[in-house]
Amino acid sequence: MDTTSLADVWNEVFGSQPDPDLWVVIATAVAALAAVVPPGVWRLSRNAVTIAHEGGHGLVALLTGRTLTGIRLHSDTSGLTVSRGKPTGLGMILTAAAGYTAPPLLGLGGAALLAAGHITALLWLATLLLVAMLVMIRNAYGAVTVLLSGGTFVVVSWLAGPQVQAAFAYVVVWFLLLGGVRPAFELQAKRRRGGAGDSDADQLARLTHAPAGMWLFLFHAVSLCSLVGGARWLLEV
Repeated sequence: MDTTSLADVWNEVFGSQPDPDLWVVIATAVAALAAVVPPGVWRLSRNAVTIAHEGGHGLVALLTGRTLTGIRLHSDTSGLTVSRGKPTGLGMILTAAAGYTAPPLLGLGGAALLAAGHITALLWLATLLLVAMLVMIRNAYGAVTVLLSGGTFVVVSWLAGPQVQAAFAYVVVWFLLLGGVRPAFELQAKRRRGGAGDSDADQLARLTHAPAGMWLFLFHAVSLCSLVGGARWLLEV
């Protein structure tokens, strides 16, 4: 009986689920766009992008052998990831470059999972990543933000029906793809006004002696290419 139950759970999580109707895919894209474009809504929804941004820094820091000290998320949608290791070198460069590229790349990976019909697997994987991130959060606002996000995924994964799960998963992926584009443009605008002197692009410029504008171009290229590629997968065109 236990073996049967475990097999059922395995099949539910890693099996494939039917794709939603095209109108659902388009409706979820519109919903995600509504969370990204209006400035008032974006000030709140941008917290989710910050979670992915700082999570990207933290994950790559660990993968490159650095010691992750902690992550802080702030109410102004900024964040800070602290890691220990060599202050220069490939590991530090990859860690610094991972922030702005993480949300769109996560969206692209999510789009690939949805295109393959792995809706439940996406929800569970996102939940596990949020739980792992929660361990490294070092301030109250960040903990509450990640808990609310993770709790939402748990509720949808366990209590919602297949149609609601599919719609939620598509909204999340569309949001990462669309929301991953806007921060690079915001950073570009800040730098044009003389602000953001310690941004990821400027840190990368100091680490590599390449212009910050080149790294900003990379952020744009990754986010826009991810959006195009992810949209093609989600819309199956």
